[in-house]
Amino acid sequence: MKWTPSSQPRKQRKALYTAPLHKRQKLMAAPLSPELRKQYGIRSLPVRKGDEVVVMRGGFKGTKGKVVRVDLRAMRIYIEGVTVNNARGEPRYYPIHPSNVMIVGLNLDDNERKKIIERKKRGRQLLEALKDAATQAAQA
Repeated sequence: MKWTPSSQPRKQRKALYTAPLHKRQKLMAAPLSPELRKQYGIRSLPVRKGDEVVVMRGGFKGTKGKVVRVDLRAMRIYIEGVTVNNARGEPRYYPIHPSNVMIVGLNLDDNERKKIIERKKRGRQLLEALKDAATQAAQA
């Protein structure tokens, strides 16, 4: 995703690391499970507290749990069951990047999130309709 007019990698990285929180929220997206994709008609959503996710990459691969905390500043999420012990032997949540998880259960307590899902679904349907029309026009 291009954040600046420049295509220089260093400027792209700088834009990523200095992005404001409202843009970082968009970067916290994770793919939906195949069942949820079929149900809602969308591919991905930003992860929120209360979502149920499965870790797909790393040492905790296969671990399933609820999102306990979303840290926009560090761009990491914390998941129940994904813990390490600190020096005192106490369990601490291990930070995971949302690109390494898959959402298997959505927290739909917020009506705004339902609206976001509907809006993304409508946009996807419109895009598919436009592609179909273009394909038919090219064949004719």
